[in-house]
Amino acid sequence: MNPLIKTLAALAACTVLATGAFAQSTVVPIDNEPAPKLIVEPPLPGPLAGGVVFIPYRVENLRILPVGGAAARNVSPRVGHLHVTVDDLPWAWADYGQSNTIILVGMPSGQHKVLIEVVDPEGKVFTKQTVTFHTPDKKVQL
Repeated sequence: MNPLIKTLAALAACTVLATGAFAQSTVVPIDNEPAPKLIVEPPLPGPLAGGVVFIPYRVENLRILPVGGAAARNVSPRVGHLHVTVDDLPWAWADYGQSNTIILVGMPSGQHKVLIEVVDPEGKVFTKQTVTFHTPDKKVQL
């Protein structure tokens, strides 16, 4: 057999073994992981005047990923996503945390609330927080 092919085959075998050993050594049983934590900041005040809401947040002890189903519930470190509901509407959307900021555009003037829930891959709520804010009347420019 060609010495180069033998070397490449040996390197590939070592890579597979090392990857498997690394993956096994970094897994922590889900039961021993700390509970997910949600930290939500108040909306940024400047954009509110224009009906735009920026709500910064961060999540600890959970990776936000677009995965779902029962098998993903046991992935370690823990994974999940957000459910976001505005003004008690009967529907919500799933957010996969690409920016760590929830952005709402075109909000009418008045009092509003946003419910942010951290959920597991099957939608079970780990923790949640509600943010309330007032969007001022938009000024009409002539």
